[in-house]
Amino acid sequence: MHRFGFDNTYARDLPGAYQAWQPAVVPEPRLLFANHALADELGLPPEALQGPDAAALFTGNQLPADAEPIAQAYAGHQFGGFSPQLGDGRALLLGEVIDRSGQRRDIAFKGSGRTPFSRGGDGKAAVGPMLREVLIGEAMHALGIPTTRALAVAATGELVRRETPLPGAVLTRVAASHLRVGSFQFFAARGDLDMLGRLSNYTVARHHPHLVGAPDRHLGLLRAVAGRQAQLIAQWLNMGFIHGVMNTDNMALSGETIDYGPCAFMEAYDPAAVFSSIDHHGRYAYANQGPIARWNLARFAETLLPLMAADDDEPAIERAVADVTAVIDDFPALLASALLAGQRDKLGIVTATAADDEADTALAADWLTLLHTQAVDFTLAWRHLASAAEGRPEPLRDLFVDRAALDAWLARWRQRCGPDDGARAQRMRRASPAVIPRNHLVEEALAAATAGDLAPFESLLAAVRAPWQESALSTRYAAPAATDVTANYRTFCGT
Repeated sequence: MHRFGFDNTYARDLPGAYQAWQPAVVPEPRLLFANHALADELGLPPEALQGPDAAALFTGNQLPADAEPIAQAYAGHQFGGFSPQLGDGRALLLGEVIDRSGQRRDIAFKGSGRTPFSRGGDGKAAVGPMLREVLIGEAMHALGIPTTRALAVAATGELVRRETPLPGAVLTRVAASHLRVGSFQFFAARGDLDMLGRLSNYTVARHHPHLVGAPDRHLGLLRAVAGRQAQLIAQWLNMGFIHGVMNTDNMALSGETIDYGPCAFMEAYDPAAVFSSIDHHGRYAYANQGPIARWNLARFAETLLPLMAADDDEPAIERAVADVTAVIDDFPALLASALLAGQRDKLGIVTATAADDEADTALAADWLTLLHTQAVDFTLAWRHLASAAEGRPEPLRDLFVDRAALDAWLARWRQRCGPDDGARAQRMRRASPAVIPRNHLVEEALAAATAGDLAPFESLLAAVRAPWQESALSTRYAAPAATDVTANYRTFCGT
C-alpha cells in the first residue's frame, strides 16, 4: 500500500475541529484525470497515479497507509445568512504533505460520500462538476492566480441523483490549507475561546510563522489575510473571473481561490455580470467581489475580537475594535492599489509614482467603460491592446462599433505610455492571456465527458494550461461564444 509521507498537523493539533471519517466504497472506480506534474511537485510516489490501484486510491476504496481521513468542522454566512454548522458534507482531508519546495499542502477528497456534516445530502459528486474543478483550477494556476488544484478525478461507477441521474466521481484536491473564515466562525458561534485561540495560533504558525508568539498575532493574522485577499481579488478582476459563491466558508485564509462551483469568466465586459443560477440579486456579481471580500473580512475580525480583549476590559475592547476596524477600512485602498498595479501591467505602463495614481486609475476606468458600453470581449480587448502597442491597432479596432471613441482613448493611452514598442507589447501579453476557459467550451467538454468522451476535455485542458500563446488567437479556444449563448449562460454549484 502506498505511503504519501503525511504529517497531519490539523488532526494532531486541533482535536474538536473535525470528526474522523472514512470515504464511501464505490463499485467501479476508474481514473479519469491524473495530474502527474502536481504529484511530482508534492513528492508523491509516481506509481500512485498509474496502474490498476490508482483508481481505487483516488476514490477512497484503498487509502494511503498513512492517511488519517477527517471531515473538518466549520460554519459560514451563505448569501448573507449565517449557518452555525456546515462542515465537510462531502469532503475528507486525507492528510498533509511537505512538497519539494518545503511548503505544507493538504490533500483532500471531494465527493467521497456522506459525513457527519452532510445535512441530509448524499455526499457525492458528479463527473462534470469535478472535471470543472480541474479545468478552472489549472487555468487559474497557469494564469498565476493562487488556487487549489486537482490532483486526480476518478469515476465511481455509480449514479448520483441531481435533476437527472449523473455519473459519479471523486476529486482529489490540493490546497495550501482548508482553513477558512468559517472555520473560526464555527467556534466563535459556540463561544469556545479555547478552540478559537488554538485555531488562530495554528493558522499563524502554518501561514504566517513570523507572527508566532507575538502579542498582536491575532491582529497580525487579520492584516495578513486582508493583504492576501486584496491581491487575490485584484487578480480575479483583472482576468474577468467571477467566483460566484463568495460565502465565508469559501474564503480560504491562505489566499487561494477555493471551490469552483458556479464560477465563470466574463466575455463581454459587464460589472454587473452574474452567472450563478442561485445568485438572484447579484450579491456575488463581478463588481461586488471586492466589497464582499471586505464584508467577509469583517466577519473574520468579529471572531478574533474575543482573543484580543477580555470581556470585562472596556479599554482593551475599544482598542481592539479600533484596530480591526482600521484593517477593514483600509481594505478598499489595498484592493485598489493591487488592482491598479495589475492594470498598469496590462496597459503597458512601465514607470509610475504615487502622483500618477489618479490619472492612471481614470485611464483604466475609461477603458473599461468603453468595453462596457460597446459590449466588447474583455479578454480579447486586453490582448489586442498589446498588438496596438506595437503599431497594429486593427485587431483591436475590429472589436468596436464606435471606433472614434476608441481612437480618442488610444490617443490618451499613447500619450501616457509613449511610442509603440515591441518589448512593451510583449510585457503586456504576459499580463493578458489569449485563452481563458470560455464558458461554452467548458460546458461542451463537460457534457462530452459525462457521456464518456474525454477528448474535448483533454483538448481544452491543454489550451487553458498555455494561456499566453499568441498562436492560440487563431483557434476556437480564443473565440467568444455567440451573444445569445453568453446572455443566457448560467452556472450551478454541483450539489
